[in-house]
Amino acid sequence: MVIVQEADFDAATLTAQLRERAAGKAGALVSFTGYVRDYADNQATHTLFLEHYPGMCEREIQTICDTAQSRWNTFEPVVVHRYGALHHKEQIVFVAVASAHRGDAFKACEYIIDALKTRAPFWKRETLSGGEQFWVQQRDADAQKTETWNTPLSGTPS
Repeated sequence: MVIVQEADFDAATLTAQLRERAAGKAGALVSFTGYVRDYADNQATHTLFLEHYPGMCEREIQTICDTAQSRWNTFEPVVVHRYGALHHKEQIVFVAVASAHRGDAFKACEYIIDALKTRAPFWKRETLSGGEQFWVQQRDADAQKTETWNTPLSGTPS
């Protein structure tokens, strides 16, 4: 299930829905929730504005989820990603993966969030409390971490 929306989400409800769909076959469920945090050292974040490419964004996230399912034995992952104006400490993204075993659930969840950060077409503009605005640039470390998933190892980034 992939949802890209402006509205906030309820992580507990999304988790319960995934458990219901897994119908008692999942021995593990791993989730991740990302929040708006301060990026600048000397000023607080006032607003993080996320733009996305509708249609393409959902397709890319679904491709990421399909890849995770093909690599690890999981049930259909849940990804909810918000767009629009988000304020400090608000939820941005939710990823949940259920599996018969914890290892697959952990690896698939980590892969999905890593790939989302570098492959999903989102653009982030931050406004600081002092009014300064800038586009958030992708970090080299994030791109390098995502690339490690493409190495033919046991499915764990090095």
